[in-house]
Amino acid sequence: MRSHFLYLSGTALLQAVFSLATFGEEPSNHTEDQTSPPRHEPENATSPRPLLKTAFRSTVGSIIRHPLTTYHLGITLSRRRGATLFDNNLPTLQAPQLLPGKAPRPGSPEFELHLDRAGLPDRIPGELNYHIGGREFFTAFERELTEANLSIDSQVYIFDNDDIGVRYANLLRARAEEIPVRVIFDDLGSTMAHGKSPSSNLPQDFIQPADIGAYLIEGNSNVLLRETLNPWLITDHTKLHIFDREVAFLGGMNLGRESRYEWHDLMISVKGPVVDALSGDFDQTWRRNGLLGDFALFLRRQDVQFEEEQGTPLRLLRTDVLTARNEIVVAMQQAIRCARDRVWIETPYFSSDIIETELKSAAERGVDVRIILPERANHQIMAAGNSVTARNLLNSGVRVYHYPEMTHLKAMVCDGWATVGSANLDTISLFINRELNVSFSESTLVSELIDRVFEPDFQTSSPLAIDDIDLKFAPLIESITDQL
Repeated sequence: MRSHFLYLSGTALLQAVFSLATFGEEPSNHTEDQTSPPRHEPENATSPRPLLKTAFRSTVGSIIRHPLTTYHLGITLSRRRGATLFDNNLPTLQAPQLLPGKAPRPGSPEFELHLDRAGLPDRIPGELNYHIGGREFFTAFERELTEANLSIDSQVYIFDNDDIGVRYANLLRARAEEIPVRVIFDDLGSTMAHGKSPSSNLPQDFIQPADIGAYLIEGNSNVLLRETLNPWLITDHTKLHIFDREVAFLGGMNLGRESRYEWHDLMISVKGPVVDALSGDFDQTWRRNGLLGDFALFLRRQDVQFEEEQGTPLRLLRTDVLTARNEIVVAMQQAIRCARDRVWIETPYFSSDIIETELKSAAERGVDVRIILPERANHQIMAAGNSVTARNLLNSGVRVYHYPEMTHLKAMVCDGWATVGSANLDTISLFINRELNVSFSESTLVSELIDRVFEPDFQTSSPLAIDDIDLKFAPLIESITDQL
């Protein structure tokens, strides 16, 4: 037991270094017309959260509230880190093979059955719409927030303390006077964001609260707030908003200025029976982060009941170490391996050797493989990792593009199949942090994603050549980013 504790302590320290490394920010130059948010009065300012204190509290608090899961997460994390180290550096180790039988084309009914046999969650009917860019999403989000009649459930990785974060904190506080409002955000992710200044200017008369969590619940607020603790500095990267249990939003955007004004990103909204599944997911997350702690794991979730012909079949995919779910990477890997015509990807961070290997193989068999990366990612170490991956892919015939601003959009199309959501193409998103994606094979939705996201972004982006990449210490960078 003592050796286990020492090993897990070392793993936690390593995870801390990796987590902090990814928060070296590069400024973004994108601006657009802005409307002034509600003014934040000086008396509402609270004491800031020290980052190291937050990290310490998250781990110690998790040990007290979640002793079983904290131990389980530590063991799983240490194994995953070791597996990544060996998988990425020993050429004799191979990625999992396709299931037996002829590879079905992504987008076909046979491919969806193939994913069923791979053990992925059942598809659930729903209606899906895209919201591209901050203007589209926040307009739709605010409309649902102000018109909700029964309940509001909101979960984000970062609930920022800038003018946009405060605007929606004020709206949530106001709605909580009328209907139940539950908010979940990641303790470590939000604390890290609170320590940064936005690259676009805040309104002159705006006074930033030091702690958005305290601001949400201070005074006579009726907002119910829970913050996800971070055992071993594992974070919950989910973005999920549910209104009246009838409409839900998920994707890559947080609540803050970056998502509203500075970054290129994507959210989707869904309606129908799939919202019941997402509501159950939110309820489980709420219980896990409450007084029940580990006991919430023993509460059985109700199965979603629905009519067979109701809506487009949507498959909810998770990365969740605690419940041993790595459905996102499994689905992506199978789709790339089965692709015959194209694999198009847009992602802000790409350091996964598993996905890189699959893309190289796809390019070698003649598939049109294209990747869009940000020209300058907001994290310096991940920008360097993107460059290493781009160099490797270009050498294998993959076409790589640089988006001129910060793209935080996460989307993949393989022939007639697509997935969008919160997961990046890195070890943290595919194996460690908690993530939420949705996949589908509906031809009109896949075509719309191509027409509204990929085609315009290829036009906006610049093709990258090997000579454009000047990397020093590439092997060291690759070894570090493989763990991120």
